[in-house]
Amino acid sequence: MADTTTRARQDEAVPPTPVGVSQASVVVWAAGAVLAAVAVLVVALTLGGGAPVAAPEGIPDPGRFTGWGLPLTKSLADLAGIVAVGMLLCAVFLLPSTGDRLQGLAARALAVASRAAWVWAAAAFALFWFTVSDVFARPLPGAFSGTLASQLFTETDLGKAILAQVVIALLVATGTRWTVGVRPAAALLGLALAGFAPQALTGHSAGGGSHDLAIASLLVHVVAAALWVGGLAGLGLVALRGSRRLVAAVPRFSTLALWAVVALGISGVVNAGVRLGSIGPVFTSGYGRLVLAKVVAIAALAAFGWVHRRRTVPGLVDLDPDDGVARRTATLAFLRVAAVELVVMTGTVALAVALSRTPTPVPDTLYQDPIEQLVGVSLPPAPDLGRLLLGWSPNGLGLLVVGLAAALYVKGLMVMRRRGDRWATGRTVSWFLGLVIIAWATFGGLGLYAHVLFSAHMVSHMMLSMVAPIFLVLGAPVTLALRTLPGPRLRGEVGPRQMLVSVLNSRVVSVLTHPLVAMALFIGSLYGLYFTGLFDVLMASHLGHAAMEIHFLAVGSLYYYVIIGVDPSPRRLQPLIRFGMLLVTIPFHAFFSIAVMSSSTVMGASYWTLLQRPYQTSLLDDQYLGGGIAWAMGEVPLVLVMGALFVQWIRTDRREAQRHDRSEADGDKALEEYNAYLAGLAQHEGRPSNRG
Repeated sequence: MADTTTRARQDEAVPPTPVGVSQASVVVWAAGAVLAAVAVLVVALTLGGGAPVAAPEGIPDPGRFTGWGLPLTKSLADLAGIVAVGMLLCAVFLLPSTGDRLQGLAARALAVASRAAWVWAAAAFALFWFTVSDVFARPLPGAFSGTLASQLFTETDLGKAILAQVVIALLVATGTRWTVGVRPAAALLGLALAGFAPQALTGHSAGGGSHDLAIASLLVHVVAAALWVGGLAGLGLVALRGSRRLVAAVPRFSTLALWAVVALGISGVVNAGVRLGSIGPVFTSGYGRLVLAKVVAIAALAAFGWVHRRRTVPGLVDLDPDDGVARRTATLAFLRVAAVELVVMTGTVALAVALSRTPTPVPDTLYQDPIEQLVGVSLPPAPDLGRLLLGWSPNGLGLLVVGLAAALYVKGLMVMRRRGDRWATGRTVSWFLGLVIIAWATFGGLGLYAHVLFSAHMVSHMMLSMVAPIFLVLGAPVTLALRTLPGPRLRGEVGPRQMLVSVLNSRVVSVLTHPLVAMALFIGSLYGLYFTGLFDVLMASHLGHAAMEIHFLAVGSLYYYVIIGVDPSPRRLQPLIRFGMLLVTIPFHAFFSIAVMSSSTVMGASYWTLLQRPYQTSLLDDQYLGGGIAWAMGEVPLVLVMGALFVQWIRTDRREAQRHDRSEADGDKALEEYNAYLAGLAQHEGRPSNRG
């Protein structure tokens, strides 16, 4: 292993075929990209109406320095964060390695990620003070006040979001300095991507219509952009070094880039639709014209991606690895396209920052009605069967979970089919049936009324925690992932499949899948949520609703994964023990339902009172109905799980019988062979000797 590592490092440190691009050319190109981004930002802010203007006489004004410094600093923070993500992506997933430690260019990419993260943290910290100046209309020197900074942090979500990004960037910067393993670096990549979440929770998305949908679409948008732009920047570093490993890295990035383009397109259309409101403002408003410019930029980037997939990627993959001239030519071709593409990408990032500073046709103050502010849509009419079954609510979390889970599962099925492998139809049907239930409970009619009626909320809770997870775990998604995720490209490489195996074998998963832990989380969350003040707190915000939905689905999936899961698990329980877990859980759920029905205190009373709904006006009666539904629905998962356990029990017995039959057959065959051997010896001993 030591020799292999040494050879890999020498291969990366001294490229056998340097591409011939001078350092001065790289500096000029980088400076040109930065200047292009600044020019795009200035022009976009000017044309869109987001450029700073002097305030009228007598009105406080933060000044031109803050007006221009804020978007420029935000652009720098976003670009530095994207570079940090891209270098970590390159080190962990794109560059092939020969062991658990980052080597050669992967280690160099990690070092670049560390420096980019420090810039990210510094720029985000500067952005915080520019924001203090902007929000309180104080010129920057006078904005350096602990009182104003404290107010921005404690009284606004924007202040919390910016400082959260500072903290995450600092953690990434320090973590990358002390990390040498592939798996820890993968965790830092996830943390860096999480650093883009705070900006999705503030700004236009947090203050306009369809709050949940806007936040989810923007979150997908920024994560996809970070992976795409950052990954290409990482490959640019590899190409400049003339590394042979570019040949292995480009095809994997090409697949990732295709996913990113699709995610960018869909999320961009959704987010722009929320902000624009209708098709008219696309052509009549400054914000709409900037959206059109961004569409053109993304289309141009997609065209560059098509050129990569059709020309530069085949040129790299199909060349003779020992042909240095051909590799240098193909690498230069890749660099030419990538350089232009990265310039357009930096301009697109600046354009996105300009959009965040430009007034939208649908103003952020859309929510004048407190009911619409709480629910996210206008109060729906009284529920009936048709509205409950066919209604619609723009729940961004539900759309994201269902859409991503469906796309990934279909991708796995396509990989299996291309290889000629079989996958049980029942598993596929089970998985998508579970997704349909999630869709109904989050953005379907049930999800809509779950924000209006406690009884509907309880049905949604039961569906997410006790019904949908049964079908999801029977769909065997982990097994499908293990069979279709990319494996090692070099001996000893830690690829995505190996990382998933590491997670399954980790101590955390071992603890979570312990029967007592799974039951405690599943049952304890019922009592801990509804019989404390936590339910009142979570019901008061959109993020609280989303947190409850994620929790319901997560604890339900964990519980049923332990009981009826068909995926690999650190613990394989006998069917009788699984059935015992189910029997132990049922009484606690029944007691919970009875406690809800018997309670004389309205859970989440402040939230339900603000709605002032004209139907089901008795809050206690609605709560009693919710408890009764929870009690009655407890029988549904019992029947489903008992059926699944019975089938698994039969299959286990059948496999044991087949194994026993094979063992007996093998034993009889061995006995016959042994008897034949003895007979041969006896016959041999009975022959006359030739010796005198």
